[in-house]
Amino acid sequence: MKTTLFKSILIANRGEIASRIIRTCKKMGVRSIAIYSEVDREALFVKQADTAICLGGNSPSESYLNQDKIIEIAKNQKANAIHPGYGFLSENASFAEKCRKENIVFIGPHQEAIQAMAFKSNAKALIQKSGVPVIPGYAGSDQTLKTLTKEALRVGFPLIIKAVAGGGGKGMRIVHNKQELSAAIEAAKSESLHAFSNDELLIEKYIPSGKHIEFQIFGDQHGNAIHILERECSLQRRYQKVIEESPSPALTKSLREKMGAAAVNAAKAIQYDNAGTVEFILDTSTQEFFFLEVNTRLQVEHPVTEEITGLDLVQLQIEVAQGMPLSVNQNDIVSDGYALECRLYAEDPAANYQPVTGTIHQFSVPKVEGLRLETAIESGSQISVFYDPMIAKIIVKDKTRQSAIQKMIYALSQMVCLGIKTNQGFLKNLLEHTDFLEGGYDTHFLDTHHKDLIINKNPKCSNALASIACTLFDWNERESKRTLLKHIPSGWRNSFYEPLKEAYKTAQDQQITCQYRFQNGAFSFWIEDQSFEVKMVSITGSKIHLEINGMLSSFEIVKNKTAYFIHNESTGAIELHQQSRFPEIKKEKKPGSYEASMPSQIIKILVQKGDEINENDPLLVVSSMKMESTIVANQQGVVKNITVSEGQNVEAGFLLLQIKEK
Repeated sequence: MKTTLFKSILIANRGEIASRIIRTCKKMGVRSIAIYSEVDREALFVKQADTAICLGGNSPSESYLNQDKIIEIAKNQKANAIHPGYGFLSENASFAEKCRKENIVFIGPHQEAIQAMAFKSNAKALIQKSGVPVIPGYAGSDQTLKTLTKEALRVGFPLIIKAVAGGGGKGMRIVHNKQELSAAIEAAKSESLHAFSNDELLIEKYIPSGKHIEFQIFGDQHGNAIHILERECSLQRRYQKVIEESPSPALTKSLREKMGAAAVNAAKAIQYDNAGTVEFILDTSTQEFFFLEVNTRLQVEHPVTEEITGLDLVQLQIEVAQGMPLSVNQNDIVSDGYALECRLYAEDPAANYQPVTGTIHQFSVPKVEGLRLETAIESGSQISVFYDPMIAKIIVKDKTRQSAIQKMIYALSQMVCLGIKTNQGFLKNLLEHTDFLEGGYDTHFLDTHHKDLIINKNPKCSNALASIACTLFDWNERESKRTLLKHIPSGWRNSFYEPLKEAYKTAQDQQITCQYRFQNGAFSFWIEDQSFEVKMVSITGSKIHLEINGMLSSFEIVKNKTAYFIHNESTGAIELHQQSRFPEIKKEKKPGSYEASMPSQIIKILVQKGDEINENDPLLVVSSMKMESTIVANQQGVVKNITVSEGQNVEAGFLLLQIKEK
């Protein structure tokens, strides 16, 4: 087979995966071509590429999903190949075929493999023929409610309904009894049709206590196929992974060999010829495992596998796409140590992981041996409404699981990401949880332990320390600008007994009042029933060093108008809002008004002006950062006014529609 060396590779993606591919291209001496939307014009990956071309537009459909425009740019730039990364067009068989017709190599599996695995029912039937165990269920062509109900009763409860063309949890419902069944089928069909233009469903036996285990597979164009060990991916919210680790604490040597062999059989069944992943569900009560699906692309969590094997999976992808045989065989694959990955998201875990947007004013990660960062974010980067809210992947490697976890906890404690809400504290709480430390968790862990994971373990003290840091940060700024009456001590009052005051509110709407006095070069603070003796050691840029009750503490502070974002290794990231000394006049919200809770795109308007509405009726479907949600009525009434249109992008607080009482 002829080998063709690539001179230029166009990267049909954005963000951290684009940066990751660019890095390997540079290592291999291959010219990297980035494409970018208008909102990504100043993004880090654009600066890192050898060449960068603007696609125009902001939404995925206008930019990173615009197949014809991407191929046109590739041809104009004389790119030999296109690397799709993950997401967007990475599992799009028609795009792979378009690349082939234009004599551009698609760096991924061949079109037939993508097509075969695109629909869960087809994939399940094909993989079952290769001897890989599958979950009992129904994946037939008869999709009537009568047949689906009959087959569901045959499978038994609990069961799970899945969209045949689905992914990311869309068109998926867990059903516990017959009474829930009809409504669940209808809802799954509706959601699947909207998300994938296909309302076909499959039904599977639901495994209540399961582990999500995936095996990295790799094939080439010479008939070789191997697995590159497993990743444990059971910690998920909304069916999306949060933490991945390898090796899995749940697998014995014997079980690993059986699952690895099954993964290779699955790869050979579809003549797989690039990077992919075979996903299994492991029933921890019986130690049985079942096939879930094949992801025909590079996975988000691939760095975990790279760390324990020393392989560059992107380089392997490029090599086999050039026609080279795999440079490793199954006997070469040996695990060295332990690796762990945490996904840092722009989201609020306390608000059901609602994604957030805004500017990351300060971003830095400590230098730690064995720590790897995958990101395209830097200080000043924008998190927009248009794309996935993942900020970074933090990966650590060490000799043992325990030492890697300890290293990750330290990294999360020291990492600074200020300007928006993130899941940084949530991740740290998760890593410190006893069940995680012992490896005793399943796919429901985040749901069942949510309340434990979102708490600030010492909010009273943390908020007090943060408010002291903010107060003295501002005090120092005022002092540096003072030109008059410099001989009068700062904070001087006619009445010595009256201290200075500052008031703040937390993001959870808790009030904090600081009273303080400056005397003899030091500060005394009183916050509720707590008192603190504080000395200012130094301030450099956004970092303030304080001695509080005899202990030195450092705080990173970013101020944006009246909002303060503070980070300290013991308190974590805290958001405070300075309160005005004068009463605020609050804007009155009109009854029946429905506003966007976050920057969003209007996907579908489900009502018309004049429609009669009951409580809990769906009104609009909106999308923010790849997550769709439905706004429902909280009252009876009549639609008075609709102020948006489908496809429109709106900011948080934008009026969407109004309902008046009947």
